[in-house]
Amino acid sequence: MSSDQYDPYTGYDPERTQQWEGPTWDTRNHAQLPETGTAGAGYPQPQAQHPPQAQHPQQAQQPYPAYDPAQAQQQPYPQQAAYQPYPQAQAPQQPYQPMATGVRPQPVPEPQQVPEAPQAAAPEAGAGYGPATVAGNARVTDAQRARLEGRSPIIEPGMQPALLTAVLGALLAVAAPLGSYALVVPLVVLQAVTAAGWFRLNGMWPARQGIALAFLGGLVADVAVLAAGRDHAPAAIIGPLAVWVILSLVLQLRSHASPDERMYGLMATVASSALTILATGYLGATADAVSVGAAAVAVAAVVRALPLPTPVSVVISLLAAAGAGYAVGGMNGLGTNGAVLGAAAAVCALIGHRAASYDYPSRFVHFTAGVALPLAAAGPVVWMLGRALG
Repeated sequence: MSSDQYDPYTGYDPERTQQWEGPTWDTRNHAQLPETGTAGAGYPQPQAQHPPQAQHPQQAQQPYPAYDPAQAQQQPYPQQAAYQPYPQAQAPQQPYQPMATGVRPQPVPEPQQVPEAPQAAAPEAGAGYGPATVAGNARVTDAQRARLEGRSPIIEPGMQPALLTAVLGALLAVAAPLGSYALVVPLVVLQAVTAAGWFRLNGMWPARQGIALAFLGGLVADVAVLAAGRDHAPAAIIGPLAVWVILSLVLQLRSHASPDERMYGLMATVASSALTILATGYLGATADAVSVGAAAVAVAAVVRALPLPTPVSVVISLLAAAGAGYAVGGMNGLGTNGAVLGAAAAVCALIGHRAASYDYPSRFVHFTAGVALPLAAAGPVVWMLGRALG
């Protein structure tokens, strides 16, 4: 065996290696791939990362030189060159230019000034209320404008509600001498308008259950006074008043609204029921006191609606009510006490008039609360002063 056939490093021996000389499989029916391999047109061929190896095993191979320690000590490791960082290339200071894409950049348009919308002309003072719509009236109400300007949002009912108050007061004054059952008719109308107007004044509409409960309390008080008589009118009025406070509490406890809304509804229901029941004081007072008090309220409401400054209007209305009370009291025997009773009833009527003018009133508020509150607020005073002076 020659040295060119035996490899002392790999141990290759052609005589001891098994050679396969028989046929394997037919490769004539298998197409050969092109030289480019899997690389398609336009793709570069992958480069070999390892050096080609010997294809024939009998090629002569040079043996590696033997290791000599003495020679290794004589040849030290080469010193590496000192590390020198590459100089940083500084980019030329050139202005930025957009890439050429074939589309010319459009200049940025300057912001255009949007013309301001013309302000709507302020409605005239006598324009009144705007029409009701499904989506709400876009017109700013007088009360909202007053709040924005820092003024008091007070809108007085005007002359028409004052005339209705005068008519209802005149009916009470005329019906009182005819008897209790004749007085009940205008009194029931007063109680119904009071119950509805108070809820509408507080912004609660519709509030059918509260209005019905308050009006029912007034009817129960009327029946109690008629059954017990005028001498037992205090107990007949205070009894339904206490019971209706409890009923109002029960009504709000059954509500599924939020706690704040239930508390608000409770206060409105209690106040409406109290005003409606206390208006029964006309039925418990003497006929002379009812005539004087109702006439004084009617005169004070009309005078207060005159286009005068507020302080002057208040003073004139009180003097006119006192004069009306003196005149009516002179006809039924009260005399000068009628003036006192008329002035006291006018004070309560002006308080009710002020309450009906506050916050966000509407025409419905003015024709309910604006009509009823002056008379309903004067009812307890007419009852108490009438018994004390008569």
